[in-house]
Amino acid sequence: MLTMTAPALSVADVAKSYGSVQAVDGASFDLAAGQVTCLLGRSGCGKSTLLRLIAGLECADRGTIAGDTLFADSTTHLPPEKRGIGLVFQDYALFPHLDVTKNVGFGLAHLNKADRATRVAALLDRFQIAHLAHAYPHSLSGGEQQRVAIARALAREPAVVLMDEPFSGLDGALRRDIQLAILGQLRASGAAVLIVTHDAEEAMRVGDRIVLMAEGRVLQTGTPEECYAQPTSAAAARLLGPVNALPGMVKDGRIETALGTIPAPNHPDGPATLLARPEAFGVAGDGAGFDLTVSEIAYLGDRYEVSGMVGDTPILAHLATRPILGRGTVRLSVSSEDVRIV
Repeated sequence: MLTMTAPALSVADVAKSYGSVQAVDGASFDLAAGQVTCLLGRSGCGKSTLLRLIAGLECADRGTIAGDTLFADSTTHLPPEKRGIGLVFQDYALFPHLDVTKNVGFGLAHLNKADRATRVAALLDRFQIAHLAHAYPHSLSGGEQQRVAIARALAREPAVVLMDEPFSGLDGALRRDIQLAILGQLRASGAAVLIVTHDAEEAMRVGDRIVLMAEGRVLQTGTPEECYAQPTSAAAARLLGPVNALPGMVKDGRIETALGTIPAPNHPDGPATLLARPEAFGVAGDGAGFDLTVSEIAYLGDRYEVSGMVGDTPILAHLATRPILGRGTVRLSVSSEDVRIV
């Protein structure tokens, strides 16, 4: 008999406003144990507010938040220290007057001295910072501070770990290296991890699942592949990178747009939007496709970024080879399998 595993954290219809500003508006999603979920949205979308509501640092106006027990609803607000949640702030929030050992062990006062020392030593080894045991935060690099902060968050073996833009202070190459090193440890801990980020590439690289958020609302949840290739709206699609959104009209299983007529099976008749990622386009053979009047071509190493117009409609295409030497017209095509109609 197939059994369903209960989520490590469930957020249901959670809302929070500040005066006339609706910061979070009916957000719902679940976190699974042992998985990393990225909460992705632009600045001001409400993602950090939602994280604070989950952590118990603020009270929701409505909705339910539950882990292994009820955290919050219309009559309940469990304080942060009772929720069994590890929290990593954007600035890491290490105690400057404590060395690495004491920072990591700060939340372990309930253990005796020997057990506390054993737990801390294991965490320092796991995150490869044992050589920094007696160093103070001001002497650590950004990557080292981050490892200390995450080790501290895991010290009490929480069921849920919340991380607010944890990689934003690191430069590109170091950022990728730290992500790979730390995420393996986070998954191995068995905790459900929620990472707040505004970086689409980061969300797709590190997330087992992504929650897309805009204007206080959750637009879509799914795997990186699902959210990128099967967006439920133009707004959701744009959060994961550039997309061409073309208005059109569906009739009898086909949609008419500026690119021509494209099959739209199983889509109801009426107004719709065709979504096409830039990489969906290719150079067409004679007699196929549509004419793009090229305005700009930029070489980006692995591709050419081609901007232009089809009539009055702007189009952005990513092509493997340069289609023309300068400005002019190039004939492109797009397959119905590579577009999404919403």
